[in-house]
Amino acid sequence: MDAAPRAPALPWHVAAVLVAATSVVVGVIWDISWHRTIGRDTFWTPAHLAIYLGGALAGVSCGWVVLKTTLAGTPEQRAAGVSFWGFRGPLGAWVAIWGALAMITSAPLDNWWHNAYGLDVKVLSPPHVVLAAGFDAIQLGALLLVLPLQHHAVEERRRSRYGLLLCYGAGILLQNGAIMVIEQVGFPNSAHNALYYEVAAALFPIVLVATARAALLRWPATTAAAAYTAMSLALIWILQLFPATPKLAPVFNPVTHMVAPPFPLLLVVPAAGLDLLMRRVGPGRDWGLALLAGTLFVALFFVTQWFFTEFLLSPHARNFFFGVDQWDYSTKLGPWQYRFWRVQNDPVTARSLGIAALIAIAAARIGLWWGNWMAQVRR
Repeated sequence: MDAAPRAPALPWHVAAVLVAATSVVVGVIWDISWHRTIGRDTFWTPAHLAIYLGGALAGVSCGWVVLKTTLAGTPEQRAAGVSFWGFRGPLGAWVAIWGALAMITSAPLDNWWHNAYGLDVKVLSPPHVVLAAGFDAIQLGALLLVLPLQHHAVEERRRSRYGLLLCYGAGILLQNGAIMVIEQVGFPNSAHNALYYEVAAALFPIVLVATARAALLRWPATTAAAAYTAMSLALIWILQLFPATPKLAPVFNPVTHMVAPPFPLLLVVPAAGLDLLMRRVGPGRDWGLALLAGTLFVALFFVTQWFFTEFLLSPHARNFFFGVDQWDYSTKLGPWQYRFWRVQNDPVTARSLGIAALIAIAAARIGLWWGNWMAQVRR
């Protein structure tokens, strides 16, 4: 009896872009921890090298694919590519190349910004916006490179493998989103104010719903949320193992090891709800599905985060596993660390939850549009 045919290896350039996307997001989280622990001592930190190594890897690998397809590709490969300035290559490769160029552009701009203004007061400084656009494009390029492989796969095993890679890429996008809004939804202290739920409703349903529509897995949104959670937990646990001390005054909190990022949002709960919902409500009823998906996301996310963050601020969570009893060197410690912030100024009310639900409905509809488009990507 003949053995079952083995699935072909993942194309090297797709693997390279996925590795690049991982390197970038790990470097960004590492860089935030570096700033909170040590300060900015030099541009050439290991975290920065991880970020820009990812950008270079994506740009070089995709550039090579474009050149090879243009100059030495088969007629079928050139026909399947996207043309730009006389060159042809996969759509995902072009998006990743653009992202790599944006990241390279952001490097000298970020260095000048820090030399001129010192440490960033906000995550979203102008250089960081350019950088974020760049690494988002690289991670989107990774998704677009995996999508044709998934859609053209004949065997169930191959479709599942590519579906997992697609969900992994979506998990990186969720991680990026969480990084960009860390000041609004990153810390558990913010979970009892309205802005926390409105910002989450505007961002996360887009990626979760799009993944649930495009990935050929039984639990696609849940898998993407699990990838985001696993990456976050790994970095929380690993960073705390490395000793470090501040090098920039004033030092109000003399930390002795790398400051861990906040504990991840429990997106797996609303993601599982979205998977179950979208399994019952198929394509063709997207407006009604968006209404249900947005409302369901806010309901599950609100209940989960409201009570879980109470636990995170309790003494039971002040340990290595949760990593939440970590504050940067410039923080003056006090009772406020274990309290909810802005409860009086921005309380959670029925009206604010209704606004969050409307935002999530719009986000879910965008996610369905994006997911429908990704489901049609063939090159």
